[in-house]
Amino acid sequence: MKEETTLNAQESLTLIMQVISQTKENLKQHSFIFLLWGWLLSIASIVRFVFQTETDFKYYFIPFPILALIGIVSTVVFYKRKEQRPPETHLNYFIKRLWLVMAAGFAVIVFVSVYQNVVSFTYTLILAGVGTFVTGLVMKFNPFLTGGICFFISAVCCVFVPDEYKVLIHGGAIIAGYIIPGYLLKNSKQ
Repeated sequence: MKEETTLNAQESLTLIMQVISQTKENLKQHSFIFLLWGWLLSIASIVRFVFQTETDFKYYFIPFPILALIGIVSTVVFYKRKEQRPPETHLNYFIKRLWLVMAAGFAVIVFVSVYQNVVSFTYTLILAGVGTFVTGLVMKFNPFLTGGICFFISAVCCVFVPDEYKVLIHGGAIIAGYIIPGYLLKNSKQ
């Protein structure tokens, strides 16, 4: 029978901080995913805007499905690599599952929006804000908290602009919510 160890308050706090630090380090290695999706979605936003407003191209929406497919394949390949990985913490496990559920949510929002012929950017920004903000809370990483707030503010802004400009707000929010925090995480000392 295993004997339970009782930790005092200081030891408990130290253990919690070590787990959070390990989670940040584990996620630091996965900053690639935030940067990958950040760049793909911001490029898709800009190209879609140019196609829609500056050309007669009938399929102006095409950058999103093409770049999303590239992102999905790249993400699967990234997670299937058989390299040595650090031990997974409970927080890291939670964040990975959170984003898996978020991906399903994005797919449902896009499907429903296309089916109803509604521009989905307002709703995907809200969902991205939830995922990014929760990630920041769990990691205690302020750039993701700020990124989540940027997504929420951008979603509100989308309510007040014509549909063709929502994609630009979307692209800007992706830069503020994924790319900037992704680089800050990648280059963080902790």
